[in-house]
Amino acid sequence: MASTRKLFAALTRPGPHRVLRGDLGFAGIPGIVYTPAAGLHLPGVAFGHDWLTDTAHYAGTCEHLASWGIVTAAPDTQRGPVPSVLTLAADLGATLDVISGVRLGVGDISVNPNKLGLAGHGFGGAAAVFAAARTRAAAVAVAAIFPSVTKPSAEQEAAALTVPGLVLATPDDQKSLRTDALEVAQLWDGAVLRVVKKANAAGLAEKRNLLGLLGLPGSSSKTQKTVRALLTGFFLFHLTGDKTYREFAEPEATLPRTDSPDPEAPPVTHEDRIVALFR
Repeated sequence: MASTRKLFAALTRPGPHRVLRGDLGFAGIPGIVYTPAAGLHLPGVAFGHDWLTDTAHYAGTCEHLASWGIVTAAPDTQRGPVPSVLTLAADLGATLDVISGVRLGVGDISVNPNKLGLAGHGFGGAAAVFAAARTRAAAVAVAAIFPSVTKPSAEQEAAALTVPGLVLATPDDQKSLRTDALEVAQLWDGAVLRVVKKANAAGLAEKRNLLGLLGLPGSSSKTQKTVRALLTGFFLFHLTGDKTYREFAEPEATLPRTDSPDPEAPPVTHEDRIVALFR
């Protein structure tokens, strides 16, 4: 069996499948769907975007998952300055219904309704947690990438989840008021928490957006490669049952470009973050 480091390196690169791109609008949901060129009973993932960030900023990430055989669809809704996390969650659930309920491409591509996952970045990471907890979406695995603080909060929703989860955090999350990745992971029984080295919370988006123009951290190719590898390995294990990628789903596993959380560290609270911010 290939070493974890070699598997990780392979997963940072595109997979073996040629990728097709389609429009979710045919089902009444603005957005884009990326698929392998052909295949039946494939795994499928609905992907949620960050605040003020349209789905075009995740084209590379969605194409990457599709190149590894995972149909990936991203609804392009709730993009205004005051979006609803609950509405985006409902749109993610509806997106899974669409891609698993119809043939895609020219009828030669289908998604297995028992191999569905949810993922999202920032605001979309919180929405993915809500979608898993509140919608009819039959997701068997969920990934929250640098999830943002939202109202209502995703923390209590995470506490009710029983599906396997992957929560990605940045090294400075304990001092950040923007994200609650640590709290979500602490409350989510069955979630794997990984700290992505040298990552910033906005780095997964592939182009500069309004946040970048305001002087906040922007796109990072290193963050994108690391997150894509972690995400792909996690879903290949949980959605396809491929044991080659088991370590990507195990909390004790040591993966490249990541740190494991300190098992002796006390639970993090919002009050802790405020105190740390002003030290």
